[in-house]
Amino acid sequence: MDLTQGTSKEKRDRAQKMMLWFGIVSLLMGFAGWTSAYIVSSAREDWASDVALPASFFASTIVIIISSITYILAKKTIKQGDVKKTTTWLLVTLGLGIAFIALQFNGFSQLISEGYYFTGPTSSIKMSYVFLIAAVHIVHVVAGMISLLVVLWNTYKNKYSAEETLGVEMGATFWHFLDILWVYLILFMYFVN
Repeated sequence: MDLTQGTSKEKRDRAQKMMLWFGIVSLLMGFAGWTSAYIVSSAREDWASDVALPASFFASTIVIIISSITYILAKKTIKQGDVKKTTTWLLVTLGLGIAFIALQFNGFSQLISEGYYFTGPTSSIKMSYVFLIAAVHIVHVVAGMISLLVVLWNTYKNKYSAEETLGVEMGATFWHFLDILWVYLILFMYFVN
């Protein structure tokens, strides 16, 4: 495909999508680095292989998967031109995003109540990685929620229609990336002891 072809709107839309994908790839590289360091560090003698992940982390996984489904429904309804249903699905997605973060912090509380900390004399390298990876993912979920708020605002301002869905599509792409990333991370931390 010749990227120089098309209307200025088509070119602008392609450029925005490409920038989103560049951002996603750079985030993947960061998480690949942290998970690689996790694997290398797991060979250390002081690696705490008997520590279980908190139940809240698994509950949050279910919540973020459901939130991806609700974002898919929002995308579907905007393509049908139903702004009211789109707004409802986006609000449900936002609520699920908030629930995900609350469950993550509950998981941190569970770890702390068991005596594990990010740093300090009672921390372990494994738990430091768990805290780091989960916290950095939370920061990106917050960024996803900010983009979701922008999509909601633009939906409220009637900037989207059955013919103009770019913002919803890009927001959904980033949200699904965050979902898939967390599923990978939780499985990775569960199976790599």
